[in-house]
Amino acid sequence: MKTVAFALFPGVQLLDVAGPMDVFAEANRFIAGEDAYRISLIAEGLPVKSSNGASLVPDLNFADAVTAWDLVLVPGGPALAEQTPTPALLDWLARVTPLAGRYGSICTGAFVLGHAGLLDGRHATTHWQDAGRLAQQFPRAHIEPDRIYVRDGPMVTSAGVTAGIDLSLALVAEDHGDAVARAVAKRLLVFVHRQGGQSQFSPYLQTPADESSVLARVQRHVQEHLAQALSVDGLAEAMVMSPRNFARIFTREAGVTPAEFIQQARIDAARGLLESGNLQLKAVAYRCGFGSAARMRQVFVQRLSVTPTAYRERFQPRPLD
Repeated sequence: MKTVAFALFPGVQLLDVAGPMDVFAEANRFIAGEDAYRISLIAEGLPVKSSNGASLVPDLNFADAVTAWDLVLVPGGPALAEQTPTPALLDWLARVTPLAGRYGSICTGAFVLGHAGLLDGRHATTHWQDAGRLAQQFPRAHIEPDRIYVRDGPMVTSAGVTAGIDLSLALVAEDHGDAVARAVAKRLLVFVHRQGGQSQFSPYLQTPADESSVLARVQRHVQEHLAQALSVDGLAEAMVMSPRNFARIFTREAGVTPAEFIQQARIDAARGLLESGNLQLKAVAYRCGFGSAARMRQVFVQRLSVTPTAYRERFQPRPLD
């Protein structure tokens, strides 16, 4: 039997706890003999109110839970990126992670690991919206913003919310084989191995705060002329700037080159058409400036790790029966 400890705190995301717990609990149904996992909720006090208002009653408090857990997980919470974890939580992690077989986080729980000094020198991930902030706060960590989950030695981290289920299925497969993980996934109606990374869920382009900035003006121009051939020289001319000065200022403001920005704009526009309509792929490719459906497919696979067809099937709303 493997022991699994979830660290709770006020404002914890309930799905970050319940999703992985159900994976381990369902795994117990498919393994002969005794339960494969014994799950415990650990917190500083009783009870703990989650971010959606539901209260969780821990099994143990931090002081009584200093033992050699097989797996220690810190769930996320909407406010973790802006707040410092309690000393009790950090102290507990400092005491139990050296004893644990594996430890890690779900979603923004990675910020707690960072405050505990556990991210230093390691590869990790978190929700795509918070990956940049995590990298900024903990520069000694290697943040991989497009990964669904990351394993680095004994440490495991996952992306946002439901990615905790992906991570837990991977751990079940590691412990008891792919067959058990597949059985659990079928029971929960989820994928055993989700195709693609976090980029398929996140918008590539963010609206600039200053609508008069070079970045905002270029964004409008690119979106209005996506079907046309776009070049650095052409954008510079539209902005009434020299190509060299334009490229320098734009790269500084956008954090990417103009060519990369154009590519990202085409991907975002194509995703919008795939999500909201039934245009043929070649029509989507033409409207978004890819030139051909084959070229659009190549870019989607390179950037999002999914084909346009798979993306449409995954994100286009289906009517209720």
